[in-house]
Amino acid sequence: MADIRNIVILTGAGVSAESGVATFRGPGGLWEGHRVENVCTPQALFRDPELVHRFYDERRAKLASVEPNAAHRALARLDQKWPGELLLVTQNVDDLHERAGSQRLVHMHGELKSALCAACGNRTDWEDALPPETECPDCGTPALRPDIVFFGEMPYHMDVIERALARADLFVSIGTSGAVYPAAGFVQTARHYGAATLELNLDPSEASAWFGESRMGPAGTLVPAWVDSLNRNLG
Repeated sequence: MADIRNIVILTGAGVSAESGVATFRGPGGLWEGHRVENVCTPQALFRDPELVHRFYDERRAKLASVEPNAAHRALARLDQKWPGELLLVTQNVDDLHERAGSQRLVHMHGELKSALCAACGNRTDWEDALPPETECPDCGTPALRPDIVFFGEMPYHMDVIERALARADLFVSIGTSGAVYPAAGFVQTARHYGAATLELNLDPSEASAWFGESRMGPAGTLVPAWVDSLNRNLG
């Protein structure tokens, strides 16, 4: 513990699954009954904007029926108490980390409660349905789309994430598949810079071999136990 000052934490769908949020890839590779290429690519948005907008409208509406779980709350406690640098990087597009109280947080794959203007690039907080050709409140162009990083698009905040990984003493991955890049490569980057690495996951991931330690089990059990151990050492 004496050697750990800066921490980077990556969270994936496994963290929110215990709150009832559907994981990105379900049985048969479907996401809530849809093939990913039909709802999460620029080509899908161009081909069938009604379907894509409706899909994310439904995901956004469902957020009202879910709550942060023990893992989200534990990470928020760590955020509040940890005296060193801490960056929570989430692949999730829900708002459960924020609702639990995390502040040192970035969404690398976008947010359901945000709309992106395809014309001017500005983002707008968004709570309600987002029909195709909704006007941007900044530039007036009817070009608002879900603020989601589709396959083939560059994830957000990569400069911030890469700087944090270079400074990290500990990298922790929670509830991820280890299959989606660039996030799946963060453990290798962290190891390159000398960080200790820990995986907390329900099952072994595709990246498990890269971690110095892996603990298997539900996020709602593993994460609070890990956070409590860190906080006890803080005194």
